[in-house]
Amino acid sequence: MQRLTKSLRSLPFPAGKILRTQLVVRREYSSEIPDPVELSFDSYTGENPETSPPLLTYHGLFGSKQNWRGISRALVRKVSRKVYAIDVRNHGESPHSSVHNSKAMSEDLRLFMEQRSHPNAACMGHSMGGRSMMYFARKYPELVERLIVVDISPISVPRSTGEMTEIFDAMVSLDLSPSMSMSEGRKIAREKLLKATEDETVDFIMLNLRKNPDTGAFSWACNAHVLREFLTRFDKYQSNLEELPPYTGPTTFICGTRSPYMRREQWPQIQKMFPNSEIHWLDAGHLVHFEKPQEFLTIVSEFLNRTE
Repeated sequence: MQRLTKSLRSLPFPAGKILRTQLVVRREYSSEIPDPVELSFDSYTGENPETSPPLLTYHGLFGSKQNWRGISRALVRKVSRKVYAIDVRNHGESPHSSVHNSKAMSEDLRLFMEQRSHPNAACMGHSMGGRSMMYFARKYPELVERLIVVDISPISVPRSTGEMTEIFDAMVSLDLSPSMSMSEGRKIAREKLLKATEDETVDFIMLNLRKNPDTGAFSWACNAHVLREFLTRFDKYQSNLEELPPYTGPTTFICGTRSPYMRREQWPQIQKMFPNSEIHWLDAGHLVHFEKPQEFLTIVSEFLNRTE
């Protein structure tokens, strides 16, 4: 995490202006066929006139809109677009729902654009967010000006549902006394999660731990119970995607050479789904945008500024 923080501090942030939008949301559980939810977001604007459609970003599992803060601030210096960093449903400050899949997250994004009268937008997503953006582009191609997918394949994911179940089991079974300090609670939670997964993943998950200042109760910002329930359905993603036509708009994949989330041999099959696509490989793991922020920014800004 120190390396991550150091990398982000090296970015040229000051010119970007951030508008923080905190939604007052009710934590409600929807029906099996979900209505879209109103998503919490931060928006970023730069000095350049906004002459192109905005960029909408979706984070990965266990993440939040804060994951895109540094990239967004730097990006608005390089492109003539507004940037929205969004909390997906069941994460961050967005509402919790009893349904969690790419179909539901696509409907949330459609509502987000409709409420702001955006006829189309560039869409970027990492990992789980990348899968949602790929589904959205194929479901609503007229709404997607161009697509950026960060280190995820539409075909398969490497992490077994068994390992992920162990992680969620550790999260939902965590029982911390309200009398504990935040540091004490973090220590116990971290030790429990380390029995299920490696250090880097634990550090990322720990960003979700919250302590109520009034009651002292501990909780997870992400909806661990529902995310665990929908784990077994992640493998159905490709069959759901096959129901939709290819997305023919400009598309770029940015992947880590040391990440197992995209396999080179899958690329010919992926190009059939996204025929106007290209792929970039960076010397990084799964968190490409954190590990190689400058290279990532260059690829993204050049792609967004390209006229096609």
